[in-house]
Amino acid sequence: MTRAEHLKALFTGCGIAAALEVVGERWSFLILRGAFNGLEHFEEFQSTLGIARNILSNRLVRLVEHGILAREPDPSDRRRVAYKLTEKGAELMPVLIALRQWGERWICHQPGNLVLVDKRTRMPIPPMTVRATDGRILAPNDLEWVERAHTPEEDAA
Repeated sequence: MTRAEHLKALFTGCGIAAALEVVGERWSFLILRGAFNGLEHFEEFQSTLGIARNILSNRLVRLVEHGILAREPDPSDRRRVAYKLTEKGAELMPVLIALRQWGERWICHQPGNLVLVDKRTRMPIPPMTVRATDGRILAPNDLEWVERAHTPEEDAA
């Protein structure tokens, strides 16, 4: 297989492209950040983020349609709606943390005032990394794309 054929196969059906179709837009990430930090109501998102109502409405609908947020009646006031992270949405947390850490290092050139810590130990979380199954930190030159059928995990099945 030529390099061009390999790259075409790599990009066809790419999970990155599919994910960006759903959440790859600034306001969607900021809404998710708000949801991870306890925002649940339209008004909370709107006032905290300073986002236009029509854009917020559009993004919330899209995140609900894709199963990232669930739209539920608020138990304290059934006339209000609460937006809650689903399991699918909660799994985006490492992506948001990695994006924040990258932004602080390469764009802001300094850490933010607020530090994300482990509730139990109160220690700041370490930088997000890609790790091998044995725990080694992997750099880009330690990685390569191969067909799933050619991985030990698939051979064992």
